[in-house]
Amino acid sequence: MAQASSKKVNLYTDGSCLGNPGPGGYGAILDFKGHRKELSQGFNLTTNNRMELLAVIEGLAALKAPCRVTVYSDSEYVVKAMKGGWPQKWQRNDWKRKGNKPAVNPDLWGRLLALCETHEVQFVWVRGHSGHPENERCDRLANEAARSEALVLDEGYASV
Repeated sequence: MAQASSKKVNLYTDGSCLGNPGPGGYGAILDFKGHRKELSQGFNLTTNNRMELLAVIEGLAALKAPCRVTVYSDSEYVVKAMKGGWPQKWQRNDWKRKGNKPAVNPDLWGRLLALCETHEVQFVWVRGHSGHPENERCDRLANEAARSEALVLDEGYASV
């Protein structure tokens, strides 16, 4: 269980994929009392869901101390899963879903769950492309990263 912290941080995230699979990227904005930090990275071959997850992971990983974090994401994949406790169930079941089917993206879900042990994290779904300023900015960061020349290997996807 995450330690209580007085630092309250807002984390805005988005992922993008040009084709699915295809080149992708994530964008994240950390906001602590008006101090903002933007993060993004592009990958040469990945999926949209992996980028949505990675945006949250990289945002949480950038925090230097345990915090109370509200994650704002337009990814129902991420928000519904975390609110429903699905990744915790998959992990307990050796990364198997209902019907003994393998969970998708267990490498990233495992990383996210570990970060949620460090931070007290709440997930909030926001409608994408609806004028939410931070979500729109994260979308631009993710798309710019996916189109950049500095694409790196998504090792988790490449090993599938």
